[in-house]
Amino acid sequence: MPSETAESLARGVCRLLADVARIDKEGRFLIVEIKSSPADFHGDSKWPEYRPHCDFFYFAVGEDFPVDLLPDDCGLIVAKAYHATIVREAETTHMNASRRRAQTRHFARAAVGRLRGLLDPR
Repeated sequence: MPSETAESLARGVCRLLADVARIDKEGRFLIVEIKSSPADFHGDSKWPEYRPHCDFFYFAVGEDFPVDLLPDDCGLIVAKAYHATIVREAETTHMNASRRRAQTRHFARAAVGRLRGLLDPR
């Protein structure tokens, strides 16, 4: 059973990293960075570091977000509580093979850990 400290550290690490990550059936990674306001966008200097770790990079923003602040070469998702629309597809970049292999393993271990936590929270 993980300690409260371990759970707290894991939560903090997840908050440091990208907001949403996905791997598709072809093994390609998609990262979505959620920006709640222009201040959130301007105050975050770490999102460019995520780009080498995915094949598709998106920003997700609300309907009132000034999208002209966002880079044109990133995908754009406009979302609200129960709906999201891809407004601009992300440009495809290709991860190198060794990074993809390591990241796929890490992704799988994280998924198993989360599933285990849902099935047996203690």
